[in-house]
Amino acid sequence: MRSWRKRNRRRGAAAVEMAIVTPLLITMLFGIIEYGWLFTVRQALVSGAREGARTASLPGATAGEVQERVTDCMTPLGLSGYSTTVTMDPNDPDSPSGRVRVAIPYVQVSLLGNYFGHTSGELEATAEMRKETSN
Repeated sequence: MRSWRKRNRRRGAAAVEMAIVTPLLITMLFGIIEYGWLFTVRQALVSGAREGARTASLPGATAGEVQERVTDCMTPLGLSGYSTTVTMDPNDPDSPSGRVRVAIPYVQVSLLGNYFGHTSGELEATAEMRKETSN
């Protein structure tokens, strides 16, 4: 009779331990998923900025072409709400480079909202490349 009671107490202890540990494990899992998604978005921003800067470095490139190239890089992830800033002057010989900045608010890409407590700020990437000459 005594061994049966001890076994039930052990089962109860295991249930209590599981009830304490499960929320921590689930929070860690969500944190890993959130970090992975933010890392993917960051890589898309870097790629978009780089491709935009590459387009801006071409002779005769326009800001519209740069914007279109950045959009082509962001579309596969389904990202919207990002802003693109293009700094270039195709007719100014004193401006030797084209700079592209792509940014998106954190709240636009977070999968969990403010679960981890920070929703302000934005993810951004900037790329700059020297202009190619046609000489």
